[in-house]
Amino acid sequence: MLPEGSYTSAIALELNRLMNDAALAQPDAVDSFADRLLRANRVFVAGAGRSGLMGKAFAMRLMHLGIAAYVVGETITPGIAESDALVLGSGSGETASLTGMAQKAKRLGASVLLVTVNPDSPLSRLADETAVLPAAAKDAAPGSGTTIQPMGSLFEQGLLVFYDAVVLKMMERRQMSGSAMYGSHANLE
Repeated sequence: MLPEGSYTSAIALELNRLMNDAALAQPDAVDSFADRLLRANRVFVAGAGRSGLMGKAFAMRLMHLGIAAYVVGETITPGIAESDALVLGSGSGETASLTGMAQKAKRLGASVLLVTVNPDSPLSRLADETAVLPAAAKDAAPGSGTTIQPMGSLFEQGLLVFYDAVVLKMMERRQMSGSAMYGSHANLE
C-alpha cells in the first residue's frame, strides 16, 4: 500500500531508502570487485529473474569497457575456465540454478563473486567474494515498513546501482571516460 499522498512522494520515499541502503553497503566491495574483474580473463554474469536483467545490464557495460563479458545462458556464451570470473546477483543467495553454476565454476578454477542480501547463504559460502546489500528481503511482510515496493524490487535496484559503481571504479582504474566507451556501443540500431 502506498503511503498517504501522491506517487511522487512514494517514489521519493523509495529513492531515499535506496540511497540509505547504498550508504550502508560495504565500502570496500566496489573496489574489490573492480580489481578482481580487471584481473579476470573473461567475466560471466548470471542472475535469476529481475536480478538476471540487472546482470545483463552489467555485462553490457563491461563490454563497453572492453572486457570480454558474457551472460550465462545466451547462445554465444562460451564455457567458463580457470582465470575467468563468474558474477552472480541473488537476493536470497539460495537460488538453486545459481548454486549449480557457482559449484561448476569453482571446480573449473574460476572465481565466484556474489552480490546478495544474505551473507550466510549457500552461495555466500561458495563465493570467493561477497558484497552484501542491505536491501529488503523478497519475503518482507506487507506493511512492515521495510519498503512499499513488491518482492525483491529494492534489492534489484540496489544491485544495478552496485554494478554501476563497479563500472565507475573500473573506468577510474583504466583512466577511461564515458565517451570512450561509445567505441564499443552497438551501431546497428
